[in-house]
Amino acid sequence: MDTAKLDGMIAHYALSHKNPRNEMIHCVCVPAIVFAVLGLLYALNLTVALIGMAAAVVYYARLGLQAAVEMAVVLLVMLAAWSLLSGLHHLALVALLIFVVAWIGQFIGHYYEGAKPSFLEDLQYLMIGPLFVIAVLKGKFGATAVMR
Repeated sequence: MDTAKLDGMIAHYALSHKNPRNEMIHCVCVPAIVFAVLGLLYALNLTVALIGMAAAVVYYARLGLQAAVEMAVVLLVMLAAWSLLSGLHHLALVALLIFVVAWIGQFIGHYYEGAKPSFLEDLQYLMIGPLFVIAVLKGKFGATAVMR
């Protein structure tokens, strides 16, 4: 576990997420994308969703125990939400719609930012985005940190 590496990755991610509108959009759209991906996996099969969650938590555990625990909790809550929605017809279509709309939001946010998304530089930033949102909500980065 390399906490300094994780802190550095989140700080680097934050460099292209300084605009308050972009930050707000990310705080909505990043969780929505994670929710949608988990929903697509759940629509395939509960076991597939659990395997995807386990793989993500293992990735986060390599970055730090706190990151793994936080993301495990987030993913479990999201999985519980999908299980409550499991009676919906076209569950995969709902998840896909959330995914597409959230990505459109992300690109609108980066238009406001005037900077390209971090994942275009390194794909692992797709996994750092949710940790950035958690850090913003905790007041460690972004507009909330500046206001402190």
